[in-house]
Amino acid sequence: MKITIETPLPGEEDEIIIKMAELDDEVLRTIRRLKDGAGTDTMALYADESIRMVPTKEILYFDATDNHVFAYTRNDCFDTRKKLFEIEERLANSSFLRISKNAIVNIKSIDHLSPEFNGRFIASLKNGEDIIISRGYVPELKKKLGIGK
Repeated sequence: MKITIETPLPGEEDEIIIKMAELDDEVLRTIRRLKDGAGTDTMALYADESIRMVPTKEILYFDATDNHVFAYTRNDCFDTRKKLFEIEERLANSSFLRISKNAIVNIKSIDHLSPEFNGRFIASLKNGEDIIISRGYVPELKKKLGIGK
């Protein structure tokens, strides 16, 4: 794949041109994010009755409990008002990774991993919390971290 980036001349509008024989799902998601202007650098999260713009790099993990998805930072917990699959799509190609049917973790927030019985792992996060990585998600985690086969 060839990528060309050009600086527009003064007065010219910014433009993105995509030339592909076939648009795959990943490219379509990227186009959708560009059109929506939904970057992955911040997320609108809810704390009580207020909305806070939280940098995604500060989010340690997302957890789905009782039909709510919560975002956890080092010191706070926020309601996202989104479904876990929506967050997963939005943060695709980032440092976030699905680790179970009800959790997504920021792999940059992992301090260390410990194998557990039945092929699961325990991820100890930089804030001292431990979360379980289901065995079905361990291969993708290893791939993303560049470890194992």
